[in-house]
Amino acid sequence: MVSGIRARTAAAAALAMAAVLAGGGLWLHALLRANLLDNTTGRAELAARKVAAQLDNRTLPPGGRLPVPESGVDLVLVQDAAGRTVATTGDPKHTPDLTGAPRPGPGADSRSAVLPPARPGGERRAVVVVEAPGAHRVYAMTVLGDVDDATRAVAIGLLAGAPPLTAFAAALAWWVTGRALRPVSAIRAELAAVTGSELDRRVPDPGGADEIARLARTVNDTLDRLERSDARQRQFTADASHELRNPLAAVRSRLEVALAMDRPDRESVAAALADTERLQAIAADLLLLARLDGGPAPRSEPVDLALLAAEDAARRGGERGGERVALRLDAGAPVPASGDPARLERALANLVDNALRYARAEVVVRATEHDGWAVLEVTDDGPGILEADRDRVFERFVRLDADRGRASGGTGLGLAIAREIARAHGGDVRALPAPTGGARLVLRIP
Repeated sequence: MVSGIRARTAAAAALAMAAVLAGGGLWLHALLRANLLDNTTGRAELAARKVAAQLDNRTLPPGGRLPVPESGVDLVLVQDAAGRTVATTGDPKHTPDLTGAPRPGPGADSRSAVLPPARPGGERRAVVVVEAPGAHRVYAMTVLGDVDDATRAVAIGLLAGAPPLTAFAAALAWWVTGRALRPVSAIRAELAAVTGSELDRRVPDPGGADEIARLARTVNDTLDRLERSDARQRQFTADASHELRNPLAAVRSRLEVALAMDRPDRESVAAALADTERLQAIAADLLLLARLDGGPAPRSEPVDLALLAAEDAARRGGERGGERVALRLDAGAPVPASGDPARLERALANLVDNALRYARAEVVVRATEHDGWAVLEVTDDGPGILEADRDRVFERFVRLDADRGRASGGTGLGLAIAREIARAHGGDVRALPAPTGGARLVLRIP
């Protein structure tokens, strides 16, 4: 984003500089050319008027030779009413071609014009004609070589200077924009690191009162509100779960006592007891999630994942709702890791519970070490998990289909708890396809 803004700003600066140079260059070129041309034609008109003043007594210079004109005027000549040259400052035998020369009109005793080159490769000429006594016309002519050279030099200078000036403007805009947006990169990087478990992070405040500083403060204020709201939500979940434990335990005790009696509503009491046990499990899971979300980092001590898997398998014996499901352990050697044994044991138990719930005949628990990771794999031969659902299955209270419905006995929180425990230890849990079908849940920690 930042690079895109810098590129657009640099391009805009380059276009603006090019437009300014083009407009200013054309204006300067036109102004210089007009000024030089006015000065040139002004000197020519002055020389012509001086010759016209000499003709007031209706006499011509002896031999038709006019004195050498002033500096800046190349030729002055006098023509009569018939267009014949009667006096000139140059060679009378080589009168220049005045085709296209101006003629004094009504209300004006002088005119000026720029004539094209008299021959290919020649130079343009500025001609001024002044009305003189005796129906004579005085022409003063100046070659515009100096004017053309000056305007050409200015044009070349502008064209040669435009590319480096445009490039300099673009580079300057790129550099200035980069410095101005540097805090934005820091804000973006820090904001990207904010997660649900790290809402205490804040973006750097560059200081000052500009827009970026105000943006940083606004983002930090928003993170403050999010952190407070998240803390209130976690506290509410923990308090509600904790407060539910004692009433549910009391209800469960009464239902167990009632179930032990010979009652006609025995089936209803058994159903109520099952629902109460389910509520107890949900409350306990919610309380654990609240502690995982807002609590401190788990304690770290040496733990053997292979030993945890063996103890879990020995405790449960593969029973599932009266059906015998083979629970096989594959751990040929110790798998050392570092973490909280109680929480890691809970994560493994949740993964195995999920596998036993959906397995048809066998669940395999494998403990290995791979590329510096301690890995626990729980594989079942059940219906498996679709690829599109392999990440969603770890969301809280998610049930994918009827096979994974409420009747199976799960709370919808077991896999979410397992993933939170793994992430708290710097690892993760993923759902992968099993080689022989079914699901394969892989937990790994450093």
